[in-house]
Amino acid sequence: MERNPVLSQNTDHIRTTHAGSLPRTPQLLAANEAREANGITDEFLELLESSVVDVVTRQKDLGIDIPNDGEYGHTMSNSVDYGAWWNYSFARLGGLQATTVDRWADAEVRRSTPGNVVLTSFPDRRDRQKFNEAYNDPTSGILAHRKATTQPKIVGPLTYTGHDLVASDVTNLNKGLAAAGLAEGFIAALSPGSCARLANDYYKSDEELLYACADAMREEYKAIIDAGLTVQLDDPSLAESWDQVNPEPALADYKKFIQLRVEATNHALRGLPEDKIRLHVCWGSWHGPHTTDIPFADILDQVLAINAGAYSFEAGNVRHEHEWRVWEDTKLPEGKSIIPGVVSHATNVVEHPELVADRIERFARLVGRENVIASTDCGLGGRVHPQIAVAKLEALGRGAELATKRLWR
Repeated sequence: MERNPVLSQNTDHIRTTHAGSLPRTPQLLAANEAREANGITDEFLELLESSVVDVVTRQKDLGIDIPNDGEYGHTMSNSVDYGAWWNYSFARLGGLQATTVDRWADAEVRRSTPGNVVLTSFPDRRDRQKFNEAYNDPTSGILAHRKATTQPKIVGPLTYTGHDLVASDVTNLNKGLAAAGLAEGFIAALSPGSCARLANDYYKSDEELLYACADAMREEYKAIIDAGLTVQLDDPSLAESWDQVNPEPALADYKKFIQLRVEATNHALRGLPEDKIRLHVCWGSWHGPHTTDIPFADILDQVLAINAGAYSFEAGNVRHEHEWRVWEDTKLPEGKSIIPGVVSHATNVVEHPELVADRIERFARLVGRENVIASTDCGLGGRVHPQIAVAKLEALGRGAELATKRLWR
């Protein structure tokens, strides 16, 4: 089947996609644990390939036009499904020290000062401090993300070593697309800004670290694009980092902080086709109050400054749904698309297709029906039960059908 640009405009219907991670099967979870102990075996590769082919077909059956591999090829740490978006990169980067640092037990509290924005530890985030009692209450339902995980330190020059792994990712997804009769697909990859949130004992400055991450991860982006697929840069660092700056910084200081991340990202994307690049922005997928999230309007100009063809963002959860109004005052650049979340990862309640259609229509009437690809807020893997994830994707597909009938009648 001839491939079409993934980020081309809608012509006769609202296309659908999602933000990346999908629930793993019990067999794949068990195989990943065995992989941590025994390495990659032929049996693991066979299971991974068949699992990707199956998950692509299931996405098509649920009404998803632009599927991915579920992030099944991304290594998980201790089977923490929702951590795969970040942890997978540890197996694909050189320059990391094998000795690991527990992000909870060894947390470093860092304080920002005017004009000097630094990120504090994950447990010291302002949202966690503000709702300390809730976060430490085992009955609150928001503690799942606190499972102890470990991350290495950067101790030498960062290099990209994941060529075989990303080749496996693209091969498996292309096989899945062919089996499902689909022409469009994407693979998620870590952004330079999110890559740079590792502990660093080598690079002398934030800028030096960011550009090293950009040069290393660029190899993954290029491999995905060269395979005829779209790369999705996962970059919660643009929005989520606001909550990780303690005390709350001046907006101008924070915008200067993320501007360096924008510039490093564009450095990584230099010369790559924008119609094969989409950017995913979120405020962190953990189930928490999120009252200290930065407003989307405050960073939208910098999000749009990244050289991508489409922009994915949360718009379905109750903390950010109202922000559809930013498009009343912001013109979408010519030739670009938006990928708003119209189904949320942050609740077990399954959205009604009529509500999904209403959300889609809001955006379509502001930026044009041809420029809206309906999606989820964030990855569903590890955030909702697999049965609920299926129901949410089905609601997404049905809602897009309803919106299409209204917008093309």
